[in-house]
Order: sequence, then C-alpha cells, then structure tokens
Amino acid sequence: MSFSIGIVGLPNVGKSTLFNALTRSKQALAANYPFATIDPNVGVVEVPDERLQKLAAVSQSKKIIPTTIEFVDIAGLVKGASEGEGLGNKFLSHIREVDAIAQVVRAFTDTNVIHVHNRVNPQDDAAIVNTELALADLQTVEKKLENARRMAKGVGIKEYGPQLALFERVYAQLQKGAPARELEYSEEELLILRDLYLLTMKPMLYVVNVDEAVGDIPRISEKAEQIEISAKLEAELADLSSEEAREYLKEVGTSETGLDKLIKTGYKLLNLVTFLTSGEPETRAWTVKADTKAPEAAGVIHTDFIKGFIKADVVNWQDFVAAGGWSKIKETGKLRLEGKEYIVQDGDVIYFHINA
Repeated sequence: MSFSIGIVGLPNVGKSTLFNALTRSKQALAANYPFATIDPNVGVVEVPDERLQKLAAVSQSKKIIPTTIEFVDIAGLVKGASEGEGLGNKFLSHIREVDAIAQVVRAFTDTNVIHVHNRVNPQDDAAIVNTELALADLQTVEKKLENARRMAKGVGIKEYGPQLALFERVYAQLQKGAPARELEYSEEELLILRDLYLLTMKPMLYVVNVDEAVGDIPRISEKAEQIEISAKLEAELADLSSEEAREYLKEVGTSETGLDKLIKTGYKLLNLVTFLTSGEPETRAWTVKADTKAPEAAGVIHTDFIKGFIKADVVNWQDFVAAGGWSKIKETGKLRLEGKEYIVQDGDVIYFHINA
C-alpha cells in the first residue's frame, strides 16, 4: 500500500516549491501571488530504503521495487475558506482525500516573496489554517448533532444517546478551535466519526519552511509532530545528482534531505511499518499498518493470499544479509516459522506459504 500526504498552508509559504523539490518535478506553479495552485498537483515518490540494495545484492535480484508515497500540493487556504473565501470548499474537499496533512508554515525571511498578511509568523499562519479546518468540521458536525437530537426525541434517547453525546463532545471541541483528533474515542465512536471525513481527525504534522541557516525555531504545537525544511535548499538539491546532493548536505551540516525527514515523520504519524520480500526475481518493500497480522500483510501482495495463508518464514533483514540469503539462513537458527497470529515487524523479510 502507498499513502498520501496533502501539503497545505497559506498562499506563498513555499508549498509548491517544496512539492516540486520533493517530487523532483516542475509541475506545480511556484509563483509570487495567491492561488498559483488551483487544482491539486500529485506526485508519487519512491521511499528511500537502503535495506533494498543490500537484500538485492544477497539475493541477486533482477529488480528492486521500493514502496511509494504520494504528495498532493493543495491550493493555498485563506481566512474564511470554510465560508467559501478564496478557493474555499474546493480546497477543503481536496484535503478530505489524503491520509495525512503536512501543514507548511513560513519562517523564511525573503522580502521578495509576499506574505498574504504582510508578516512572518509561523504560529499565526498555523492558527489561521487550523481555525478554518475546525470551522469546516463544525458545519459537518452541527448537521449530525441536529439530526441526533431529533432522533433522540423521536425514536428514543436509549438508541441515539451515545451518538448525541459523541457529537456534542466533538462540537464543543471544534467550537474552541481545537482539532477533533485530540479527543479520546472508543472503537465504536471512531467508526461513527469515520463516515464524517472530518478534516481535523486526519493526522497532521507541521513543516516549518526555514531559511537555509536554521535558527531557533519555536514549536508550533506540543501536540503535533514538527520538522524544519528549507524549501529553497530542497529545490537546489533536486537539481543535483545523488552523489552531488550528499556532498552538498555534508557542506550544510546535515545528512537528511527534507524528503527523508518528511517520510520518516509521515510513517510515524500514520503508524506504518515496512516488511520486505527478497528473491532472484525481485526485492521489494511493502508498507502496512503497525499491528498487521501475517495473513493481512500477505494480502497486500495479493488479496487471495489472505484466505490461502498457511505460514510464513520470517527473519530480520540484517540477519538475512549477514547469513547470505534464504539458502543459508536456516543454518543460523534465526529463521522463524510464524502463523496467522504473528504481527509483522518493521524490517522483517518474509516468505509466505500460500495454499493455491
């Protein structure tokens, strides 16, 4: 499975520049005025994974297939978007389609790039975006709340009481401008909310777009992940070869690209792990949710594998490489035979036995 991250923020905070750099494309118009992006741009990026090359070398694989991540560059949001200002509802509908949100806020100080509010304040940028998302969700929940109240009066409080209590709790949270994701829910409540497609239920991280020389950047929120990226630096890296980019990163005192940071944080945010398959035909990475059991992981390869699952040979990728592949791993005693209840771990190399 691949997953999608929507890049959102106010106009002119560097969203499209960052998108172009991450996807090594020129498809998103990066211009010095609001709404340079109208329809969302989509770029699919291979997830860097040094394990693949090492596994492929041992297995003498003919192909290497990494897992992928999809970035969606969404039009800049403005104050009043929940009421239709700017690109309003179109903007909000595009956010509903992604798995997670990367909210870009501006901390760079380029006077040649205008700011819609004529100041550089990342906390204020975030507050405007978060308020608009909460207001959009407030409209959705208000309709559900009104309906639940009617049904509770008509059919009975016993049947609709739990829904009514849930919507009242979420409504009160959104009225404060706080995201719905920060409340705690039962599994039943999460099922109810899933059908509402609330924007503030989506996992979100802050991407602070900084100058190349990063200073002291304050946290936007203690309740959200945050990374600092220079979109300008990333754009420069995108024009270099892999080797040149590594050298450039050394010069500026870092080993991670913005893409590395964003993918690592995105995996953490979405609670994802990667397992691997390796043989002569191909070495491949597969992404699943943490706590996925072996049959469901096999189902990512082919849906028929869930029903036909018998067992799985499992070994840590480092042990696999050290031993020299499948033919020799049995001699080490590190190969495990796992059944239907096994929970797949990040870095597992797996061979599934399937009943055809």
